[in-house]
Amino acid sequence: MLENLPVLSYQHGGLTIEGYSRAAVQSYWRIPELKIGFDLGGSPWDFIGVPTFLVTHSHLDHMASLPVYVARRRMMKMEPPTIYLPEEVVEPTEKMLKAWQKLDRGRMVCNLVPVKHGQEIELSREHVVTVFATTHTVPSVGYLIWQRRRKLKPEYQSLNGDQIRELRLSGAEVTHELRTPLICYTGDTSPAGLDAYPLAFEAKILIIEMTFFRPDHRREKIHKYGHMHLDDFLERADKFHNEKIIAMHFSTRYPTNQIEKAVMKRLPPELRDRFKLWL
Repeated sequence: MLENLPVLSYQHGGLTIEGYSRAAVQSYWRIPELKIGFDLGGSPWDFIGVPTFLVTHSHLDHMASLPVYVARRRMMKMEPPTIYLPEEVVEPTEKMLKAWQKLDRGRMVCNLVPVKHGQEIELSREHVVTVFATTHTVPSVGYLIWQRRRKLKPEYQSLNGDQIRELRLSGAEVTHELRTPLICYTGDTSPAGLDAYPLAFEAKILIIEMTFFRPDHRREKIHKYGHMHLDDFLERADKFHNEKIIAMHFSTRYPTNQIEKAVMKRLPPELRDRFKLWL
């Protein structure tokens, strides 16, 4: 297989997080175990096997490779993919794909699904996605993947198997659904988008942007353009209940070693142990 784009990999809690992200360059992610990906700023060859992508917004570094991904799946005789994206950008995305179809002379077949804040997406029996609004310079959303399972209701837990079976046959609902927030992916957002969705702080794995980190960066300007600064994390240190926080989308103005040294030095111990810098 061709190694045409960088892909980093990290495992936590039985899940594999793969991808790459740098501001104004490209962001693309996949979770192989869940058969889903986030954003399509780039399209590594082996990502074409992912049948479902959740796109946060339409900036080029997050969506420019959508036609490449769609075309490659067709070339490899795979089923058309399903791509979820903010409802405001579905129509121009359809027009863009039609234009590429004329240029490439190959059909761009995919299922574009509009999403909005509060909407739920069924991934499988075990997983469901909630869409939440974020704050950026274009229409944008984030995604929270829940793990769900059925559990016997408390009032029936003392019954034996035959009694539970009889209740089921009578039409009674003997179980209820339990949900665990598993992975939250914010895409690009200012702190307002994070604060408006407290469940992001509860996900086992939080994949979140930290585009800027230097003390001399002007935060009011950073927030205006829909991004996060290291200081925004420090101010909310006690809110992060996540097992692992993956910080991504760092500015290309600074080399990897400078980012890592500066960020890890300033993180308090309670955050430092849970942080993974995507560099």
